[in-house]
Formats: sequence, structure tokens, C-alpha cells
Amino acid sequence: MYQINPKDNSIQKVKTATFKELGFKEREHLQEWIAKNPSCLNEELLVIQKEFSGFNDTNERLDLLALDKQGNLVIIENKLDDSGRDVTWQVLKYASYCSSLSTDDITKIFNSYLGDNSAKEKFEDFFESEDYEEKLNAGNSQRIMMVSGSFRKEVTSTVLWLMNYGLRIQCFKATPFKMNETILINFEQVIPIKEAEDFIISMAQKNRENIERQEELKSRHHIRKEFWAKMIGALNPINSLYQNVSPSKDHWLSAGSGMSGVSYNTIITKSCVRVELSIYGRSQEENKEIFDLLKEKQARIEEIFGHSLIWERLDDKRMSRIKFEKGELNIFNRDDWDSMVDFFVEYLPKFEKALKKSIDEVNRKIKNTSHNTV
Repeated sequence: MYQINPKDNSIQKVKTATFKELGFKEREHLQEWIAKNPSCLNEELLVIQKEFSGFNDTNERLDLLALDKQGNLVIIENKLDDSGRDVTWQVLKYASYCSSLSTDDITKIFNSYLGDNSAKEKFEDFFESEDYEEKLNAGNSQRIMMVSGSFRKEVTSTVLWLMNYGLRIQCFKATPFKMNETILINFEQVIPIKEAEDFIISMAQKNRENIERQEELKSRHHIRKEFWAKMIGALNPINSLYQNVSPSKDHWLSAGSGMSGVSYNTIITKSCVRVELSIYGRSQEENKEIFDLLKEKQARIEEIFGHSLIWERLDDKRMSRIKFEKGELNIFNRDDWDSMVDFFVEYLPKFEKALKKSIDEVNRKIKNTSHNTV
């Protein structure tokens, strides 16, 4: 790393330091820096515990436990200027211990870290989904990240060998720099080299394709696609909203409303089914304006629909929505499917009819306002 001096058009090398020279400690400093800003490891991570020791029959502690956007547990082990020779064995033990953690276990661990019971809300925000539970620690999906000022050859050799067997392991070199009174730190992914990471992962995954293909037949994605096919087949003869929509592996299906950024959604989860109008495709300010204009027409909309609706402005989020739902129905219980299909067949056409006129009016008003502004 070099400092640029514009005055004399030159560069000056910034001094590389060690954590020991600077007086920094592993737990008090390096661990805290990563916990407070885990994006320094090149991706969005949600730290759910520090110094985690919730393993049976052992007093060992892992430095940081996190989740990635796919719901995989990420074991983060920090060393200072030297990785030591046994860190690989150490993190493999931690990953094996964590492999048995259930969704309830992970929720309790995170609640303990937060000091309250807000884990579910934080998970929904992080995963941007209410149906996040199936993602958490699915199968042997645990990942390992090691952070150190340097890595010994026996560590790097072992890591590269393990990666051939599909283990997700990354090594980050943490280098502190001192420039006068300013101290900087750089995190560099050294294994696998960032540019080759996707290729290495894809090659390891290919070795497991045949097994995964067999398991996929039983997966929740196939269950959802089967249900959506059943629902669309029952809905299409009486309503055209999903005429051009194909069954999906996701827990929602979306159809246009005739207004940009506003869509009708059908939602299936482990606890409920619902129809909703999602206002999401524009800026947060524009989404709230559309919601407020529709809210002014609430009495007329609900009179046409025949039931009260749930109006969620969601002030702190980009999205707003209007919804109607029925609880105690589980998409993964086939005995509930007929009741779920009946719900959509009865209420989705009514929902669309109740909102259509108001959406058209709001759409015209927004377009006229925009035209007059220009």
C-alpha cells in the first residue's frame, strides 16, 4: 500500500505493521472489528454469536458464528499475526459441532446474542423473506472463514485439499498499516483466490450432482411447484390473472396489476396463505405515496372485497403492502392443499376486483402529476 503525494506527484510506501507491534489483541480488537462490520469479509453476513460455546461435552469456543444470505452457518476463526499449525483442525471441529444446530437452536443463540427476543424479526429483514426457516443450516452446508495476519504452509495445503471435497473454506489475510498516527487494516481473500472462487466451488459441486439430483426430487421446491400447478389449474377457468404465469419453486407467485412497481402476490408458508398487493418496484418515497393514495380509498375497497384488509405501510422499508390471509394452513401438509386452493379461488378474484378501479385511479394521478412536473 502506498500513499499518494499530489504536491510532488510521488508515492510513499505505507509501513506494514503487526498486530503485536500495535498492541492489538485477538478477542478485544480483531474479533470486535469483524463482529461490528462483517462485510469486511467480502459479503453480507449476519453475526449471531460471539465466543460461542454451546457444544455438548466440550468447553471449546468458536470466535464468531454467523449466517450468510443463503442461510448457511459461517464459522469465523480469528488469529493475529500467525495462524498457527492447528487452526484447520480447530475449525473443522467447530463446523462439525454446528452441523446439528436446528432452526430453534439458531434462533435461541441469536436471541441470546441480542439480549431480547427479536431474532425472528432480524432474520426476516436479513433474508428479506418471512419463509426463511427452511434455509437455516440446511444439510452439510456449513462454511468456514479463517482470518489471520499470515497462514502457515501446513494450513494452506490442508485447506486446498479439503476444498476438493466440497468444503467451503476461505482464508483472509488481515494486514494492519501505520501511517503517522493513522492505523489502517486490509482484509484480502487469499484462498481461494477471489477470481477463481466460483470455478472451484462449481467443480466441487459437480462431484455431488448425482446425489443432489435424487434428493432434489424430495425437496420443498418440488412441493411448491406441484401446489402452484394445482392452484393455477383451479384458478384459470374463473380468473385471468395467472393465465401467463408458470408454477414456481418459490413461496410466492406474482402477477401484474397494470401499474408499474405494483403486483398481486399469492403467498404460501408453513403457517398461512394470503393474497396481497405488493408496492415495491419504485423508490421508497414513491411506494409510500402510492400506498397512501390507496389508503384513502380503503372504505370503498373493503366494501367491494367484503372483508377488512391488513394495511401495512412499513415506514422503515422500501415495500408497502395490502393483504388478506388465513392462518393454520401449511404448504408442506398435503391435507391442507384443498383448503389453500379454495382460499385463492375464492379470494384472489375478489381481491383483484376490489382494488382494480382504485389502482387505475392512482396510476392516472401519478402519471398526471409526473407529466405536469416535467
